[in-house]
Amino acid sequence: MNNKNNQKNKKEQKSNKALIGIIILLVILLIAGIVAIVIIENSDKKDENTLSYTELVEEINNKNVEKIDMTVGSTTAKVKLKDEEKEKTALIPNTEVFVEFVQQQKLTGQNDIELNQKPRSILVQIPSTLLSLLPTLIMVALFIMIFKLQGLGEKGKVYDETETNTKVTFKDVAGLDEEKAELVEIVDFLKKPEKYVKMGAKIPRGVLLYGKPGTGKTLIAKAIAGEANVPFISMSGSEFIEMFAGLGASRVRKLFEKARRLAPCIVFIDEIDAIGSRRTSNSGAETENNQTLNQLLVEMDGFSSEETVIVLAATNRPEMLDKALLRPGRFDRQITIPTPDLKGRLEILKIHAKDKRLSDNVNLESIAEDTAGYTGAELANILNESAIIATKNGHDEIENEDVEEAVKKVTVGLEKKERVVSEKDKKLTAYHEAGHAVVSRYLPTQANVKEVSIIPRGVAGGYTMYKTDEDKYYISKTEMKEKLIALLGGRAAEKLVLDDISTGASNDIEVATNIARDMVTKYGMSDKLGPIDFQGKEPYEIQMFGEDIGDKIGLEVKALIDEAYNRAQQLLIEHRDKLDTIAGILLKQEKINEKEFAEVFDGE
Repeated sequence: MNNKNNQKNKKEQKSNKALIGIIILLVILLIAGIVAIVIIENSDKKDENTLSYTELVEEINNKNVEKIDMTVGSTTAKVKLKDEEKEKTALIPNTEVFVEFVQQQKLTGQNDIELNQKPRSILVQIPSTLLSLLPTLIMVALFIMIFKLQGLGEKGKVYDETETNTKVTFKDVAGLDEEKAELVEIVDFLKKPEKYVKMGAKIPRGVLLYGKPGTGKTLIAKAIAGEANVPFISMSGSEFIEMFAGLGASRVRKLFEKARRLAPCIVFIDEIDAIGSRRTSNSGAETENNQTLNQLLVEMDGFSSEETVIVLAATNRPEMLDKALLRPGRFDRQITIPTPDLKGRLEILKIHAKDKRLSDNVNLESIAEDTAGYTGAELANILNESAIIATKNGHDEIENEDVEEAVKKVTVGLEKKERVVSEKDKKLTAYHEAGHAVVSRYLPTQANVKEVSIIPRGVAGGYTMYKTDEDKYYISKTEMKEKLIALLGGRAAEKLVLDDISTGASNDIEVATNIARDMVTKYGMSDKLGPIDFQGKEPYEIQMFGEDIGDKIGLEVKALIDEAYNRAQQLLIEHRDKLDTIAGILLKQEKINEKEFAEVFDGE
């Protein structure tokens, strides 16, 4: 099927290229025609002996003109005067009037001028003809190309991807056991619909899958089709959006007509928020989106109980969807696809490690523990990067050090060992990162330090990695406040030791400010303002709490940041010896691992 789609795309590309080539050729001919006309018309104007029209008429009236040679439609003529051997060039603004004037002179006997008129050269006729036809030809070519690109020339063709035999099954989906159990009945309905119809049950016509990017929404949709062994019709929401009114709705109709022909089958619409966003009364593109959404709603309502067509949709922004999509009878079942837990991450790693040559020293359980919060796509990327790094390092198998480097590369960035760093910047970075690590060591809710480095990675001059060995679904106020302290530990260390501050803490400050703002406006963790949600509200909604509520929110955010910064400074003053020790090791060997870091604090 993919080969057929590729062939169609190649044909369309060739056709579009041909149209563009025709337009370019027409434009070139237009320019060439204009240039030719200008050259031919003005070829005689280079003669020095040139008569103006007034002078020519005067010579005729004085009976000094013996012969006139001219071309039909030309604005110049060759004139032979009686008392001169050399011909002159005369400029004639209107040839018809001039010919009539000369002939009148001959008829009345006032003059006996020999007038020779030659037909216009074909070289002049062709450019002038093209000049008159080219605008029309260009407009026709442009319209053909636009109609073809928009699909109107193919009567609303749907550019979908249909797999009649999807090989993906639930075995290929790891870390989503509860979600798979919820979808088993969909598979059973597709296999044996009569069993449910006999009982009078109606299986949901639409299932909405939502979660972070990379969690496996498309994969589990394919797995349903693979388990039920039914066709899988896939289309992105953005493919319905076009500049012509009604085209999106036409494509929706074509899609569901195809689904009914292939029933039982699954229709999967990825990124449905592209067409399913809340409807507005605006004009232009918004109107087209509204028409497309309305057609989708109508089509989902049009399924009969005998038609075994299930519509699956995926989005990472469910709050953007129109309420009409989510009512019973349409997408009446919504399933959250979360980031995998520890067990799920281990299962995902095992699936993606099947085709990898892993060394015996690679511990997938340890990788799963260190990657809390990672999605399935990110875990697959880590193992793929591990294989690439192992190949570059000349290893026969993927070693544990290759996996660790891959984790750092994905999370922090590429290590830049060749970057030249001055001793001053190196010292500043060492104390900055040591500040983060030491402050975190004395905060009960913060994760253990895994590695500290002052070797630049990505845009960062150094980094402090933490061991994230547990999954957290809720974060307490204490933990968020201590996170602020840890983030500001680097800036506090710079001020304490160097009595100066740098731009190196810009990202820390940005993250800390966002956390403090969320604590006040989103999570209701402000003692003065109370448990109120200010985030995402319209200005008039916020003003109901007072005209100066914005100032109060700003003061609360500032108070949290100031409190965290002061606490970070206090911890570093109390443990200045540990700060100097860690910074000294970093200046000497550039990196400190988990074991070396813990040894500094032994005996406490």
